Amino acid sequence: MSALPAEATISEITDLITFDTTSRDTNLPLIDHVVERLKAAGIESQMVPNAEGTKANLLATLPAADGSTSGGIVLSGHTDVVPVDGQDWSSDPFTPQVRDGKLYARGSADMKSFIGVILAKLPDLAAAKLKEPIHLAFSYDEEVGCVGAIDLVDTITEAGLAPRGCIVGEPSSMRVVRGHKSMNVFRVDFHGVAAHSSLTPEGVNSIAYAAEFVTFVHAVAAEFRTEGPFDENYVVPFTTVTANTISGGIAVNTIPAEASVQFEFRSLGSVDREALVERFRAEAARLERMMRAENDSARVDFTVEAAAPGCETPAEADIVSLAGQWGGEISDDKVTYGTEAGLYSNAGIPTVVCGPGDIAQAHAPDEFIELEQIAACEVFIGNLITDLSAEGDLGAAADLSTAGK
Repeated sequence: MSALPAEATISEITDLITFDTTSRDTNLPLIDHVVERLKAAGIESQMVPNAEGTKANLLATLPAADGSTSGGIVLSGHTDVVPVDGQDWSSDPFTPQVRDGKLYARGSADMKSFIGVILAKLPDLAAAKLKEPIHLAFSYDEEVGCVGAIDLVDTITEAGLAPRGCIVGEPSSMRVVRGHKSMNVFRVDFHGVAAHSSLTPEGVNSIAYAAEFVTFVHAVAAEFRTEGPFDENYVVPFTTVTANTISGGIAVNTIPAEASVQFEFRSLGSVDREALVERFRAEAARLERMMRAENDSARVDFTVEAAAPGCETPAEADIVSLAGQWGGEISDDKVTYGTEAGLYSNAGIPTVVCGPGDIAQAHAPDEFIELEQIAACEVFIGNLITDLSAEGDLGAAADLSTAGK
């Protein structure tokens, strides 16, 4: 018989899911709810809001028994979910239902079950005599480019918390994933000059130049596909580059003044991400010079719409073996989707992705998580608490008492 999660855990997850935290909307009601849950357990927390005050990250530190707050482990999760617009659901996506051993709802897999497990474990966390601190870090707007976690990680760094490791609880089927590609999204706007199509020398055709840029993008894609570098631990073992939207023009008899292209790349850790961005920026600048040679009023705007670094945690890092002994399945597999792990890793915090649920169910209609995955996460968090406690008997993979030194 498969293990089932505690009723208290399902209750916590249900409460979180009923808050519609689609990225375009506020997450503050959910954050307020979590603040109250933490306060009930005697745990203080700190909001890290966005500039408009419409959304917030949440950071809480459970100190070690000696009162220290530096070192320790971060448990990271995002509070936002993707839209359900246009999807055909069998039940209300924000009213969780259990059917055939699965919990169906938006955010069940990605990733409110992980946060719900942590909230259900708050009494154990609050009662534990920790050898080193545990930090809870819950972000906003992960789904639109890991936006909120930038300030959240900065807050952790500026506070001198110096965590020795981080677990990002994205759905990995409780595998310990130590690598993922970067995520980078761009918009290039070509501003030409309109003219009647019978008077082509008087106009600057923005679509023609946009098409040249798309050709360049896919030439770079072909280069990576054939020349590498390669990492066979990925399903797609090379850096991918693709132009995915294009728009422009107003009529078939008018030289188009405006055209826009959106493209992205997802790069391996061995690729110089900034150098690749500059390569595309340089091509946009070259095309702008050509346009301006036709008419000095023409221009090209190059905008970075979203960017999140990749994660490449060494196999020998302590956080990998620790996650394994807490109950994660250590694997050499790396994932093509992006997470906030790269931001923590870039800040010098060794990080792995390990959470309940399957990424294949994330973002889909009738998103679900298997109840046994939630139960496995309960075991993981329980083992983590035990191992980081003074009376813990799991045995650490490294001397935890040196954390933060």
